[in-house]
Amino acid sequence: MSSSVGVVILARYSSSRLPGKALKVLAGDTVLGHIVNRLTSIIDPSQIVLATSDEASDDALETFARERDIRCYRGSLTRVGERFEAALRMLQVDYGIRINGDNLFLDPDLLNAVISECNSGKFDFISNVLGRTFPKGMSVEAVRHAYYLDRLPHIKVDAYCNEHVMVCLYDESEPENHKYIKNTELPEAAGIQLALDTPNDWNRSVWMMENMPNGKYDLKTTFEYAKKYEAIVER
Repeated sequence: MSSSVGVVILARYSSSRLPGKALKVLAGDTVLGHIVNRLTSIIDPSQIVLATSDEASDDALETFARERDIRCYRGSLTRVGERFEAALRMLQVDYGIRINGDNLFLDPDLLNAVISECNSGKFDFISNVLGRTFPKGMSVEAVRHAYYLDRLPHIKVDAYCNEHVMVCLYDESEPENHKYIKNTELPEAAGIQLALDTPNDWNRSVWMMENMPNGKYDLKTTFEYAKKYEAIVER
């Protein structure tokens, strides 16, 4: 019997380096809109919750969730780990996948691989982040809800863990109950910058989204267009 799986998108409007980035428009949709479209091509909208803060600045994100027919949870701006768990509880699933609200280049193949590992029920924590063999901004992390709950007391009292959600779960020894997915398909893509944090990142993202073939968001295509943009900038 496979496990139930849901997705928690963590987002806020008050980004210091790129304010309002979650709802900035490129290639015909908002950043969050593109992410939700990618997710709903794989997982039912009822299994997705947008977890944002209860600050007035995030009212627009709640409106976005309502318009896209996905659930919204609002909690503490700074206690993100607790916000993640509360949103996961709303979904009532065995596993929660954490996606950042600026993860514009989410790879559907990677997401499917993580969902498959969740369905197997073999691991408590699944991630492609350790060792950064994938590009930055292409992170997918999944955790068994019960496993996260066991660690929640520690997360609550550690401000760094609470802010960074999953950081306290990482273990360099790669324990048997953890699964770390590695990029062996395209090693040269390891660690390249695809995260959406700065105006320069925005310019790159706009160009890539406007030029990549529609629906082609796999690692190979994304890397190809990131390199094309890099070559244009360097001219």
